[in-house]
Amino acid sequence: MSKRSNFQIIFVLGWLSAIGPFSIDMYLPGFPAIAKDLNTDIAHISLSLSSFFIGISVGQIIYGPLVDRFGRKKPMYAGLLLYVLTSIGCTFGNSADALMVLRFLQALGACVGMVASRAMVRDLFSVTETAKVFSLLMLIVGVSPIIAPTLGGYVTAVLGWRYVFVVLTLIAICILLGVYFFLPESRQPDPHYSLKPRVILGNFRDVIRDSQFVTYAFTGALATAGLYAYIAGSPAVFMKIYNVTEKQYGWIFALIALGLIISSQLNSVLLRNFKSEQIIRIALLAQSSTGILLFAGTIAGVWDLFSTIFLIFVFLCCQGFTFPNSSALSLAPFSRNAGSASALMGAIQMGVGTLSSALVNVFANGTALPMTCIMACCAISSFSVLMTGRRIIRIRATAAVVNEETGDMISKL
Repeated sequence: MSKRSNFQIIFVLGWLSAIGPFSIDMYLPGFPAIAKDLNTDIAHISLSLSSFFIGISVGQIIYGPLVDRFGRKKPMYAGLLLYVLTSIGCTFGNSADALMVLRFLQALGACVGMVASRAMVRDLFSVTETAKVFSLLMLIVGVSPIIAPTLGGYVTAVLGWRYVFVVLTLIAICILLGVYFFLPESRQPDPHYSLKPRVILGNFRDVIRDSQFVTYAFTGALATAGLYAYIAGSPAVFMKIYNVTEKQYGWIFALIALGLIISSQLNSVLLRNFKSEQIIRIALLAQSSTGILLFAGTIAGVWDLFSTIFLIFVFLCCQGFTFPNSSALSLAPFSRNAGSASALMGAIQMGVGTLSSALVNVFANGTALPMTCIMACCAISSFSVLMTGRRIIRIRATAAVVNEETGDMISKL
């Protein structure tokens, strides 16, 4: 493929990956306005965020087999069309419960881009290139936390929160056109790929039995859960505790998200001299240390607005190193089942993310403690899974070599 073709493909794949995060980030500044308009509180509106996470988790399990059976593009068309219709529905939502249901359905449409884009990276690029390509996708995905909250804050302030979903509808239509005109079909439909529940479960079972997949999928999921805890808790922390305005919150969110972009692009540079495994280990050690510092300082009451922003910025910088490398290492063992592996990885990630965001809301007490505690726990757990999983992978690899050598010796007798 030419450089121009590669750029077009990565650009479209990036926006397919970003549609979910963009849908989350853009309406966050509107939480107070939505709550006021629908006669409820922010905690109730936050449930629509949790329902979105649940929809993405469930949807990815559904789309994984579909993109392996029907090719990558046809399921994308269906998912994006569902997203457009439900986004229009969100503009007319008249209750918090209706918004919660519509956001669930919107997530079912959005997640097809996340599943198919990761599978297409595995289809179109070699194993040695995938971590670099995921870093480039992070450049586009990382733009969404910068643009989305800021844009959402201005749209909410000037036009009202309902127009946030009008903008999301227009974005989805543009992505749909990009898929049609610029994205090649990387995998032709496979009529022999069965969609019977027993076979589908068997394919997922084969994926989950791979120790490399389990290690890096859960490592990435737990690290990402810290990000979702921040997303769920930050509106209340910044706008209620620190009393920033909707526009100021959008700029703070954008500034912190800049760490993701910087680190994800620095990751591409580091991959020239270091392995993905080495980068993840150092990044998670730094993230765990930052998370502990953030939580301990919150308990002691020593952090003000600016120090809180700085520590969260550092925390999320580490995420820019973890995501691309954990994704690449998770999908590396798979080719035929890349769609199922991508779906299972995404479902694990969103499932753990949903749990962390829900816990922030459950333990909300008017302080930053629930958010910072869960962020720290997620980073520490991710580092622990990584170190334990790497040890298991080495043991199994050694056992496999021994068994192979034993078999060769027996065959020669």
